[in-house]
Amino acid sequence: MTTLSYQECLKTIYKLGRFGIKLELDTIRDILQGLGNPQQKFKTVHIAGTNGKGSTAAYIAAILQQAGFKTGLYTSPPSGEIQ
Repeated sequence: MTTLSYQECLKTIYKLGRFGIKLELDTIRDILQGLGNPQQKFKTVHIAGTNGKGSTAAYIAAILQQAGFKTGLYTSPPSGEIQ
């Protein structure tokens, strides 16, 4: 399988939706493979759920920093922002 650019990947994803194709796990795996599996090139912690993600992310970042790891923390919307 050839590696796709980010823009090519987005075009492919949007085309699938027009035909009623659901982006289930197998489809996402194929897309990631087409992008060269970028998720395997760095270590991440992905936090999902309804409540408490910002606090959990902050706790995990602090724990990892104390253990000597370099961390980056991204939340969207930024922690504390009310929509």
